[in-house]
Amino acid sequence: MAYKKDQGRLTRMAAFWSLAILIFYGCWSLREELATRFLGADGRPRLGQPIFGLRIPVVGVDVTPALLIATAVFVASIVALQRWQQKPKIADLLIETEAEMRKVTWPTLSEAVNSSVVVIVCVVFLMAFLAGADWLLGSWTTRLLTGGRG
Repeated sequence: MAYKKDQGRLTRMAAFWSLAILIFYGCWSLREELATRFLGADGRPRLGQPIFGLRIPVVGVDVTPALLIATAVFVASIVALQRWQQKPKIADLLIETEAEMRKVTWPTLSEAVNSSVVVIVCVVFLMAFLAGADWLLGSWTTRLLTGGRG
């Protein structure tokens, strides 16, 4: 049974799918690593060999021991993620996060553009000032230490 099922749905869903995508990427990398890492006596990848020539038709992936291991890890990780999100402490955090995000006053597009322009202008000005100061102090230091040569 889900803890406070109807509360914080958007935040829970966003957190779940973000982590699920990371888990999928990790399991796909695990599959590739397992398929190439462990070699048999003949020098061919042992876990990368297709099982009975089976192939998943839609995605065109061979069914290999590496794929089966990565799939088992993926399923176990998704189940663990789902259970982890249902812990009262985690669920309350996500519920409170969504409640606080609803209180935020978001800027309009023109306010965001104007603020971005101000930040970019300030960064360019500071960059030019610091580059000029660096060049000037470097020249003075070179003249002071070398006596005008260099």
